[in-house]
Amino acid sequence: MKKHILVIPGDGIGPEVTTWGKAALEQIADAFGHEFSFDEALMGHASIEVNGNPLPDETLEKAKNSDAILFGAVGHAKYDNDPSLKVRPEQGLLKIRKELGLYANLRPILLFDELLNASSIKPSILKGTDILFFRELTGDVYFGEKTRSEDRNTASDLMIYHKYEVERIAHKAYQAAMQRSKRLCSVDKANVLESSRLWRETVQEIAKLYPEVETEHMFIDNAAMQLIKDPKRFDVVLTANLFGDILTDEASQIAGSMGMLASASVGDGTGFFEPIHGSAHDITGKNLANPLASILSAALMLEIGFGLKEEAKVIIDAVDQVLKEGFRTNDIADGSTNPYKVLGTQEMGKLVLKFISQKVITQNS
Repeated sequence: MKKHILVIPGDGIGPEVTTWGKAALEQIADAFGHEFSFDEALMGHASIEVNGNPLPDETLEKAKNSDAILFGAVGHAKYDNDPSLKVRPEQGLLKIRKELGLYANLRPILLFDELLNASSIKPSILKGTDILFFRELTGDVYFGEKTRSEDRNTASDLMIYHKYEVERIAHKAYQAAMQRSKRLCSVDKANVLESSRLWRETVQEIAKLYPEVETEHMFIDNAAMQLIKDPKRFDVVLTANLFGDILTDEASQIAGSMGMLASASVGDGTGFFEPIHGSAHDITGKNLANPLASILSAALMLEIGFGLKEEAKVIIDAVDQVLKEGFRTNDIADGSTNPYKVLGTQEMGKLVLKFISQKVITQNS
């Protein structure tokens, strides 16, 4: 298979972790006889520093001409500390999603048994959890009209949805549910929000096309509680942009750390694959970042983007082996008396590549 992949390292720890996601893809290509070519581009704060634009035209053009994108993170503390800044790194991320038509964000909560103790939730509650989130990406308050009064004392963000936006992601979520346990939970706030009432009405219509799937509707506040109380009750979760952003970050505690969760943003063209963690400037350049989410994002690219399930499984199995043998980055060492071997970013990345190589040799022997 021949594919062209754009790497956008972004800001903070982005360049540190995407190095290892890319390396995993290169190793898989060599082992399985694929031809992956790579290019690189700027986005976010890194791009603002160079040309004042969080998403330059050159990056967007490269993105549109690629088969898939491996992304790191955007953000910088200076923007968090100064809300008045008009040009912000996150604008680049929102724009590229819109321009590429990336309307569905898939976030699998992949729970490795070896990390049961890394979470703040009891292992007995977590064990057996397997959730796939579908978060809508192109609507909601992120894209609705934003206003600020002249005296700066009043602000508003329009929460807006069009029916077609709900329909297209609902179809993807139901199609996934048909391949899993045929259970889907749609999360909204239809008792209060008109946009959520449109959401629920539309999902109810789409549900009729998938009669084999058991559909449950749940308010966001209850869903946030149930996710911690009984995560195993969920399988496929379908929700809007804002609610999905919050719920999937909450769900990172199920997996033990944001450093373990990969995601895929897809539409009808080029896919966008990234860890869900942020730029984490407090640990940038300290060899502390967990590269496993970026490596697992590379596995998602292989499986969802290219249909290479066997190759994706090799990466996932290699990560599983790393954890089984007691290797951890600092964020997933649970602080107990277990004799974990805590590694830095580079050491963990190299170890996963070693285990990928071993998995390939074993398969071919």
